[in-house]
Amino acid sequence: MNTTVPAVPSYQTNLKVLREQLGGMLPAEKLVIFDRDASDLGKKYTSPLKIQVGNQAPSFVLPNHQGASIKLADLLRAGSVVLTFYRGMWCPYCNLELKNLQSILPRIKAAGANLVAISPMKPDSSKDMQLQNALDFNILSDVDNAVARQYTTVFQNPESSIKAMADLGYDFYSFYNSRTGELAVPATFVIGQDGKVLFAQSAGGDYRQRIEPQKILDALA
Repeated sequence: MNTTVPAVPSYQTNLKVLREQLGGMLPAEKLVIFDRDASDLGKKYTSPLKIQVGNQAPSFVLPNHQGASIKLADLLRAGSVVLTFYRGMWCPYCNLELKNLQSILPRIKAAGANLVAISPMKPDSSKDMQLQNALDFNILSDVDNAVARQYTTVFQNPESSIKAMADLGYDFYSFYNSRTGELAVPATFVIGQDGKVLFAQSAGGDYRQRIEPQKILDALA
């Protein structure tokens, strides 16, 4: 039996591959729009976190991709929790991040932790996200960003990006229950069983950048 543990993925290495793929898939003028908006968000939201290491993590109850209610308190009774906020299944960088997290899920579980990912997508879209990426962890729906606002900054997705998506055949609003256009700045937390935050990091408003998986594993260690 092969018991080889896969290497921890590098987000930056995989990002280079993704960028090459996007360059071949998207019209250059659309990629320019997305990149400009991402860069502008990065300059605007340099310190998006609402809680820091040592703070008590805000409690929550949210539906998962199967419609079950997931309570942070219940998760913490079983062990520590890795919690990440992402934008949506239409975001290639979110898909890359969650695939990377899926690849280190055995290591997360071996450290006695659970992994959950939260977005403002409606539950049906969260289910699609789970199926599309074969994710074996809870994908939660925070449809009004009420939980996200307690952990990270919530902003309005630039109209230029929404229009560029529409031009490419993607209805941004179809993934959500409202037309506010609000998203959370991606951020990742590790919460100890006592509810205290052990790790809190965000790469900022530039959503092309995400936290390296190794940093999460180091926090769990």
